Amino acid sequence: MPTTAPQLDKAERKRLRTSHARDYGPGFIVKLVLMAAINALGVFGLLATWNSGAMGLFWGLLALLVAADYVYFSKRALPLKYIYPGLAFLLVFQIFVVGYTVYVSFTNYGDGHNGTKEQAVTALLAQNERRVEGSAAYPIAVVERDGELGFAVVAQDVSICEGAQPGDVCVGTSEDPLARVDDATHDGGAVTSVPGWSVLTFQQIVTEHQAEVTSLRVPVSDNPEDGSIRTTDGRNAFAFKSSLEWDEDAGTMTDVTTGTVFSANDRGLFEAEDGTTLNVGWRVSVGFENYITAFTDARYSGPFVRILVWTIAFAFLSVATTFLLGLFLAIVFNDARLKGRKIYRTLMIFPYAIPGFLAALIWSGMLNRSFGFINQVLLGGASIGWLTDPWLARLSVLGVNLWLGFPYMFLICTGALQSLPGDVMEAAKVDGAGKWRQWRSITMPLLLVSTAPLLISSFAFNFNNFTLIYMLTRGGPRFTDVSVPLGHTDILISMVYSVSGLDGTAPRNFGLASALSIVVFIIVGTISAIGFRQTRKLEEVM
Repeated sequence: MPTTAPQLDKAERKRLRTSHARDYGPGFIVKLVLMAAINALGVFGLLATWNSGAMGLFWGLLALLVAADYVYFSKRALPLKYIYPGLAFLLVFQIFVVGYTVYVSFTNYGDGHNGTKEQAVTALLAQNERRVEGSAAYPIAVVERDGELGFAVVAQDVSICEGAQPGDVCVGTSEDPLARVDDATHDGGAVTSVPGWSVLTFQQIVTEHQAEVTSLRVPVSDNPEDGSIRTTDGRNAFAFKSSLEWDEDAGTMTDVTTGTVFSANDRGLFEAEDGTTLNVGWRVSVGFENYITAFTDARYSGPFVRILVWTIAFAFLSVATTFLLGLFLAIVFNDARLKGRKIYRTLMIFPYAIPGFLAALIWSGMLNRSFGFINQVLLGGASIGWLTDPWLARLSVLGVNLWLGFPYMFLICTGALQSLPGDVMEAAKVDGAGKWRQWRSITMPLLLVSTAPLLISSFAFNFNNFTLIYMLTRGGPRFTDVSVPLGHTDILISMVYSVSGLDGTAPRNFGLASALSIVVFIIVGTISAIGFRQTRKLEEVM
């Protein structure tokens, strides 16, 4: 049966014709100001990424900025106006991070392979510089600007400062090569003033910056093969040039002192015919080598299995103990016969209000074997290694996590119990069900329906609870039968941190750490997917 469209009055038709992008009211002005600020930040980011040579980030940021302008100034993208911020953050902080981690896991990124091949060539030429025998001494002045040190030198010829004439003053730093400076003055061969720079006195150099000045290397030009100038006394500099020679066409590095030729290999290193390599390489793809190392190299595979078992046990026991204690307290404080319930509930939330990392640090001190509060006060001066014995350390980790986590479970269980339908409970009583029967067949299933997703998320959180482990035990006590710095209370995420070398206890190996991160991601994702599937089955039963 045909229907007639509702008749709209004139004002309503005008409102529908008016686009959000063409409504020049106060709201449009606010939107215009916000978009102007966003575009200004975006342009700043584009310039920063362009100057640093990060072209992937540049194009990604440009696409996000153009998309933002289209979405918020177009009348055809109304739904996107609400979901675009979430999509942008999802792309930047989730998809990009996971994608980049996957990429790094297939490379040899780490110590000795931190950059590109061009950066490796530059580093090798700079690290192998030697003083040029017989080179002239260049009188210099040490200058400072905003905490950055540099050399000022009076050019004697064009070889020391490109584009300068004899008598010109040139200034350079460790980052910027020597370049001519206008309006600088000198007295004979000594520079006396440089616009924008402070000329340091000899006393300032000796008392405040001696180590920095003697280690300072100022390149002569943008070409690293042109060498640099350095000083040992802060007054005279000498020319330095690399003992290596880079042949870009052949792709080889030659040691001019020995004649040894190093060719690039597929491992990201310059290698000679006798197998010796130079100490700086570059990042290359290594396929699944990092994954194979994680599961087959005895240095990592043994600790990996033990840490994986402990991680699963830690996450499961943490959720189980905190849930059971929180549920017990919620049932107790949900009883109307208990007086002062509001006060007790408030006290229960106190541990939840303290930042987790701070509480872990406090517990670390309280559990100290020699002077901790637990041993010295509660146990009368006992010397129990709560954090130094492997099993006691694991027990301490679970205990501290129980103290930190039960208030959260107490809150969600209290809310779930108070939301149970009273008519169902009354119907069960009428049918003659006892308290245990009511609890087993009605209360607990309904409670699990509302709390199961939170238990799964709590399991995933504890699976990656790096803060507690790092602040309480730092993974210790250490394994005594492995060569890598891993311990009995390490979980997978703290193992990733140690393997990455960021804590300074091992060489940096970001490729292997990324591979382990992907393994952790797969494990947590699989367990969460199975858990949510089981939760849906529970809802279907109800």
